[in-house]
Amino acid sequence: MMHIYTGIGSRETPDAVLAQMSDIAEILATKGYTLRSGAADGADRAFELGVLRVPKGSLELYLPWKGFNDSTSLRYVVTEAALDLAKSIHPRWLDLKESVRKLHARNCYQILGETLDRPTEFVICWTPDGCETEAARTRATGGTATAVVLAHRHQIPIFNLQRKDAHARLVDFLSARGIGLKKGFDRGYQATMF
Repeated sequence: MMHIYTGIGSRETPDAVLAQMSDIAEILATKGYTLRSGAADGADRAFELGVLRVPKGSLELYLPWKGFNDSTSLRYVVTEAALDLAKSIHPRWLDLKESVRKLHARNCYQILGETLDRPTEFVICWTPDGCETEAARTRATGGTATAVVLAHRHQIPIFNLQRKDAHARLVDFLSARGIGLKKGFDRGYQATMF
């Protein structure tokens, strides 16, 4: 059975959190987890870099269009189904440019996969407002809101690393799956494996 998680977040994610994300992604890749992300600068790229440290690390990078952010991923087709799903989530869909709509639709694949019917197991992210639920979404959640809301609607666990309690919850969640992350002093985590 393939294990999949989603690693996403703001382009403005703090450097210390980006380092945590890369470390976590590396550990998850060594445990056979596939990363779903979106090739954006900031959080997405940090998760991707962590996976790339592992020789056989597995990635599913979903793009809003071919060559987005210089990515060579072949997952760049945005279907009407993904656009419709994003439309059902975004509160001001009609005000968005087509390119922005494709970015939001791409976020749906990050949660539900290429065929929109294979939900991710959990989401690790960072947004300035610490959003983890549909009700907590604010303007500050940014584009990550589409993925967070979709995950929340599917009852997928979300760990927003902006929240202080998210660190401990993620440690416990992964520990139950045989993956160890210990609290550290320098970057928040010292990654270890059982």
